[in-house]
Amino acid sequence: MSLTISSKAFVEMGEIPVLYTGVISTGQGRDISPPLAWTGVPDGARSLVLIVDDPDAPDPAAPTMTWVHWLLYNLPVELSGLPEGARELPAGTQEGINDWKRTGYGGPKPPRGRHRYFHKLYALDVRLPDLNKPTKAKLEEAMKGHILAEACLIGTFKR
Repeated sequence: MSLTISSKAFVEMGEIPVLYTGVISTGQGRDISPPLAWTGVPDGARSLVLIVDDPDAPDPAAPTMTWVHWLLYNLPVELSGLPEGARELPAGTQEGINDWKRTGYGGPKPPRGRHRYFHKLYALDVRLPDLNKPTKAKLEEAMKGHILAEACLIGTFKR
């Protein structure tokens, strides 16, 4: 069985509901994480990593950067997902710094165009050391050579 990630809130390449976005000016966005579920964690996995990012920033017509929305590492391999609005994380889970320079989930809030939001799950053969709230680059560097499997769920959003 291969590693898979899904959400009951949206399908692959489907629209992420406004509830999970940072577009609070409409009164609908609550900037909470969508529910996520996964299966197929390989034998030998010791931890999971979740990276949520947007490679279409700031404009999908001419992207210049990948905007990081959420970084979690050392998620327990026994875990089969995260609930909607996950704030209390499983014991041992650690967080990295997103591009708002804080920990936690930051929902889609694209300035223009339809953006893609990659929810990437990695199974590692190690538990990572405390990386002291790493950036995505630091987390990815620590993961090198330890990835047993990966899966991705892409959602889209346009204001």
